[in-house]
Amino acid sequence: MSITAERRSALVSEYATGAADTGSPEVQVALLSERIGNLTEHLKTHAKDFHSRRGLLVLVGRRRRLLDYLKRKDQARYEALIGRLNLRR
Repeated sequence: MSITAERRSALVSEYATGAADTGSPEVQVALLSERIGNLTEHLKTHAKDFHSRRGLLVLVGRRRRLLDYLKRKDQARYEALIGRLNLRR
């Protein structure tokens, strides 16, 4: 369910805005989206795993807050990010 180190570094390099960027909203949202996708697949086979479902809702809320922040600060970066990640809204 967790992200491997190789996948994490690939996501960071793909969504980074600078050379040493690991904490920008784009990178954080991409990492959260990967974890959300993994948890969603897990919950498809383990439908009664309510502890993981709560964790999923926490991650979705965190991603939503980061996207709202990015939308407030820079609308163009927000729209580019949701386009790249295929997110609704």
